[in-house]
Amino acid sequence: MGDNAQRTLETEDSAVQDFLQILEEHRKNCERQGKYVEAEIAKNRLEELRQHEENRRREAMRSRQIAERLGVEEAHMLEFQQFNALWDKRMAEFEQKSADLEEAMKERHGTELMEYIRNAQSEPLRKPKFSKELLNLRKIQQTLAKQKEYAEAHKIKLKADNLEAFELEKMRNQHQMRLSNVVEKFKAKQTAELQALRKRIQTGREEQKKQRQLDLERLLQRYQNVKSELESQQNIERIRAEKFMNYHLSSQKSSSPKANRQNSAGSLGQTH
Repeated sequence: MGDNAQRTLETEDSAVQDFLQILEEHRKNCERQGKYVEAEIAKNRLEELRQHEENRRREAMRSRQIAERLGVEEAHMLEFQQFNALWDKRMAEFEQKSADLEEAMKERHGTELMEYIRNAQSEPLRKPKFSKELLNLRKIQQTLAKQKEYAEAHKIKLKADNLEAFELEKMRNQHQMRLSNVVEKFKAKQTAELQALRKRIQTGREEQKKQRQLDLERLLQRYQNVKSELESQQNIERIRAEKFMNYHLSSQKSSSPKANRQNSAGSLGQTH
């Protein structure tokens, strides 16, 4: 409630109390002067006004307490919205950073793999290590040539050439196989590195979710604490207000003309 509204209520309350006081004085004057009809009218009017004032006070308190509870609800909703906005932004930034890290690693892996393959392919072939059979055929070929047995030497040479071509092809295939194996091992190493990054990202993601849940639980607990405290205070206020009104009403009844007549009658009865 604003300051102006509060001052307005206080002014109205003061005016009502002043009017009740004036009307009470009027009732007493009528009673002293024996104007009982007018005193009865004033008494009834007083009771109506007091009941109306009590109802007004109850309604004002009820409206104020509702406004207080709504204020707590609105504050909580605003805090909850800000909480979600903050965490949504934080988690979006985490996901963006994670995606950037993974993309950067993939680009680096691609560059490193191309460089690795290029270096591996540029390595010279190992010096051929021919079989004993081929070496023996070459010796026979040379011996036959020295012996001028060229026809036989030619036959052995063709056989040795075919065997050498076969063994060289085999060596090239083995070299290519070794190259493929080392490249696959390099790829496996890169895959393991990428999986480790993704695992760290997932761990960070789970930690983010866990921290968000913990923060949410604390926020909700604060809200429940504030709400419970406000409800407790409002209950105490209502109880005190009812006690005050009941006490005020009983005081008015004890000072009413009817109560005074009963007290006087009782006194007379005791005298007789």
